Amino acid sequence: MLSQIKTAFTRSQSTILQDAAGAVSLVVMLVVALHLPSGF
Repeated sequence: MLSQIKTAFTRSQSTILQDAAGAVSLVVMLVVALHLPSGF
């Protein structure tokens, strides 16, 4: 099982940074959306 995880990691190593950026942007949008009502 560990070898499968390593293989999947090496195959998708080029897109991990893009996935992390997408996840961070989703969290930022959620935080902004939750704070919007308090501004009005």
